Amino acid sequence: MIGGIDISKRARPAMYRPNNTAIDDPAFLRSAMTELSFGALVTPHTEGIEITHVPWLVREEAGKTYLESHIARANPHWQLAGRGRSVVIFQGPQAYISPSHYPSKQVHGKAVPTWAYITVHAHGSLMAIDDGNWLHAHLAALTNRHEAGRADPWAVSDAPVAYIAALKRGIVGLRVEVARMEGKWKVNQDKSEQDRAGTYHGLMAEGGEQGIDIAQALASFPKSEG
Repeated sequence: MIGGIDISKRARPAMYRPNNTAIDDPAFLRSAMTELSFGALVTPHTEGIEITHVPWLVREEAGKTYLESHIARANPHWQLAGRGRSVVIFQGPQAYISPSHYPSKQVHGKAVPTWAYITVHAHGSLMAIDDGNWLHAHLAALTNRHEAGRADPWAVSDAPVAYIAALKRGIVGLRVEVARMEGKWKVNQDKSEQDRAGTYHGLMAEGGEQGIDIAQALASFPKSEG
């Protein structure tokens, strides 16, 4: 029981998403996870919770979504594969929102700071992959994804074959078959049009990549009725 709410009655783990913050479109969430790329793998077990932060590749196959990564063989997280559910948490841009951005503050003063953020949770089954060919293809795809656009992109084939082979023996592949995705865009979209505009212009004026990303995410929401 937390705050008078019996969370044990929830059928499955869920993220609190009030005030029009829920984003559930699968294609949109896959695109967001691809762009964010880095996420925390969380797997509960009988002795606690294992957490590992790794980069991910997002794949869609036969209508299903898969997340692929790899970890050091010495990391025990891969040994939890096949034991219940895991969740991968992708954290997007986030920013402090000052009440000074709100025109309503000048009218009635009823305004307090808040934090705006974007996140995606992908729930599913964790699999461990200990196959050299799969690992090689995965490492090449992951590298190509992040080297794309560089003037002189690095490729796995640039390193000595024996060196890469030795490194591959020290890692294990991870694959999560995603059963459910849930996104949360808490970017002040529930505010009045005046305070939304104040938030947008305030963040744009303050600058900073994350604040600008939050402002642009807010601008993408349709105007509220009335």
